[in-house]
Amino acid sequence: MRKFAAFACGTGAGFAAYYFQKLRDPLQAVHNSWTNSERQISECAFWDSNWDFRDPKSLVRPVKGDKPQDQNRYNSDLEKNISKYARHIILIRHGEYLDVGETDETHHLTDRGRLQAKYTGKRLHELGIKWDKVIASNMVRAQETAEIILNEIDFDKTKVKNCSYLREGAPIPPQPPVGHWKPEASQFFRDGARIEAAFRRYFHRALPDQEKESYTLIVGHGNVIRYFVCRALQFPAEAWLRISINHASITWLTISPSGNVSIKYLGDTGFIPAKHLTNRIPREAKNVV
Repeated sequence: MRKFAAFACGTGAGFAAYYFQKLRDPLQAVHNSWTNSERQISECAFWDSNWDFRDPKSLVRPVKGDKPQDQNRYNSDLEKNISKYARHIILIRHGEYLDVGETDETHHLTDRGRLQAKYTGKRLHELGIKWDKVIASNMVRAQETAEIILNEIDFDKTKVKNCSYLREGAPIPPQPPVGHWKPEASQFFRDGARIEAAFRRYFHRALPDQEKESYTLIVGHGNVIRYFVCRALQFPAEAWLRISINHASITWLTISPSGNVSIKYLGDTGFIPAKHLTNRIPREAKNVV
């Protein structure tokens, strides 16, 4: 019996050692048969906890000596840099708008788009959220959507921030490519840097002095929101065009104090009557019944 137990323990330890050696050796890592990934396991399986460069351990000078006071200093500095509460970021796509004219000034919401925004505002009001910040793209369709939503929620309109970084654009060449939408490389180069800058501005864990969970409302655009979702969840950013979200939809992401990110809603429009749901841009105005 003792020999059997020793054999079992030895076999278990040997199997564990073999398994973890496989993980350490990317060339021997076994990939799930239902995926197409051939990347190293370190690139596709593990969460980057310092994605926002606000992991407390990355902000504190490490201990160099073995003196107790050095360790005490490190622990004290670490505690000062630890987030304590979550940040909730709620992203709203603008309502349906009419794509006429050559400039943004002529891209106003349709009657249906205004109605969609009103439904979204009512839904946000029903959720009973106390908003800490409201930020809107400075494009006309996002400004009009935000104005309608603000009439429904409890927030001081004078405190709304407008942000040019949130303007619609081409974030990154999508994979797989699509035939009906092919911006020039220069547009990806220009828009991509701006949209990534917007992500870094608004997506990060809470500051250590934040004293409660916070709620930020951002009114923006479909491409930008989809890119944000992929970046925040650490999905391949090139996958953004595989996602479809309706006009005036709600997407809700939560950043925990640890830096982990989860998604609560993705393009939710269940509160809008089906006959008013849209996700593409009309070329001419239509009456809303």
